[in-house]
Amino acid sequence: MQIQSYGLFWSWYEIDWHPGRGNKHKFELLGNIGERRPSIRVADFRKQTGIYILYNEYGPTYVGKAESSEGLGARLRQHSTDPKKDWDRFSWFGFRSFGQPDNRGIIQLNENSGDVSSVSSTTISNVEALLINVLGTHRSGNNIKPEYFAQAEHWSQISWADRDWFFEKISGDQPQS
Repeated sequence: MQIQSYGLFWSWYEIDWHPGRGNKHKFELLGNIGERRPSIRVADFRKQTGIYILYNEYGPTYVGKAESSEGLGARLRQHSTDPKKDWDRFSWFGFRSFGQPDNRGIIQLNENSGDVSSVSSTTISNVEALLINVLGTHRSGNNIKPEYFAQAEHWSQISWADRDWFFEKISGDQPQS
């Protein structure tokens, strides 16, 4: 599965999470490409599937995945009301391709493309776990599940001070300089 679209460091404050009466659950997660006609395009990424990262002023705080049953918008909306999540920006990487514009000209995502379930859940979970580990967000709310890297061995770096001790343990010899 390829990344079809992405957004970097979008602001939490630029989204109307709870639009007024008659629009309940119809908030939009709008993005654009281009600035002038005819190249300008606007799309709603609310139903996008993929992986996202939440940030606060100190850096990444959480990594998650948005599956087709909920979509990026629903996942972000859940986090917007979670007092344990401290974030004001997010980046996302989406698997769904574009469909047709609606009656307002806003491009919708293809409902039948980019379903996370069409890719091995192990693959998606591995990418999510990779980001969690690389960004260090596991200390800030993510739970790393060992089964994400079920077939992989976790190696730890040997410090310079412990180098000789390890060489003695494996060979009984001193290391070559």
